[in-house]
Amino acid sequence: MDAGEYRRIAEAYIDDVYRAALSCCRSRSDAEDAVQNAFVKLMTADVTFTDDEHIRRWLIRVAVNECRNSLNSFWRRRVSFFDELEQEPSASDDERWLLSEIGRLPAKYSAVLYLHYYEGYRCAEIGALLHLSESNVQTRLMRARKMLKKRLEEA
Repeated sequence: MDAGEYRRIAEAYIDDVYRAALSCCRSRSDAEDAVQNAFVKLMTADVTFTDDEHIRRWLIRVAVNECRNSLNSFWRRRVSFFDELEQEPSASDDERWLLSEIGRLPAKYSAVLYLHYYEGYRCAEIGALLHLSESNVQTRLMRARKMLKKRLEEA
């Protein structure tokens, strides 16, 4: 892959990949690391992409896997972090508040909600990204909606 093509891909998908990583990692620095690792892997990957959507999905999958690796690391299991999900400055207050409520859900639920509602992925696609069955994604979406509804009613 030449530098021009890489730059085009990075400019087109870095925001999408970052938001997906942020929803999984819940820490800005961990999400940035995951995105950086995903784009480094893109440079070194020996993958033939069929189209731009294939590249986007591949990058998101790699970033999510990097987040998982980070969350499952020895360091993460021994140290607790209290970083809250940071939002884009251009988002409205209501959207920021809703995203922060989604971010307070357990990671396995907030990730599927974010990918489904904010990135527009179908359950089968989310399952492929997160290495889950489609029925597992549907179950997580259902549980996440119930948890979010309960949180919103309490607020």
